[in-house]
Amino acid sequence: MTEIRHIVFDIGKVLIHYDPNLPYQRIIPDPDERAKFFATVCTHDWNIEQDRGRSWAEAEALLIGEFPEHEDKIRAFRRHWAEMVPHAYEDSVAIMTSLIASGHDVTMLTNFAADTFGEARKMYPFLNAPRGVTVSGEVGLIKPDVAIFQRHAKDFDLSPAHSVFIDDSVPNVEGARAAGWQAVHFTGADQLKADLLALGVGV
Repeated sequence: MTEIRHIVFDIGKVLIHYDPNLPYQRIIPDPDERAKFFATVCTHDWNIEQDRGRSWAEAEALLIGEFPEHEDKIRAFRRHWAEMVPHAYEDSVAIMTSLIASGHDVTMLTNFAADTFGEARKMYPFLNAPRGVTVSGEVGLIKPDVAIFQRHAKDFDLSPAHSVFIDDSVPNVEGARAAGWQAVHFTGADQLKADLLALGVGV
């Protein structure tokens, strides 16, 4: 078994909860109308470009030009972003901080817009505990692109074969493996402990 020397955490849905529906349950109360809005206006594909580095001003202008009747609802996405990340997963955070305390090399790699990540760090100070972080919006690369894993390994001097990546997204896990990393699919803290133990990392 290859020794694990570096442990890399995703953030959204691994360390902190993320759900765009939370503020929009108030803004668009009808569930069918809300689902249609996310499927056709503020889509995942639109939002991921902010994670890649596109500014919110540009993103909003693009959609408002196409859907002027939804201007207020479009602007609400950024305006009420903090409501989308209402709490941390304390059991997962406890695993991460325990790993750091026991001397493991821990970093983070996340798809996140640069400005909202700055807000997240203020809301959740534990995000400052690891040695560092690669934020997609700051480097212009997004998971599951192999390039972002290569960038993280280079920037933080990681040996890919001795690195394990933890992410809730199967495509991102596969992206890490394609970059030569080990990776585990996060489904909960208890399973994460078991997966790390199987790799020789006790928590």
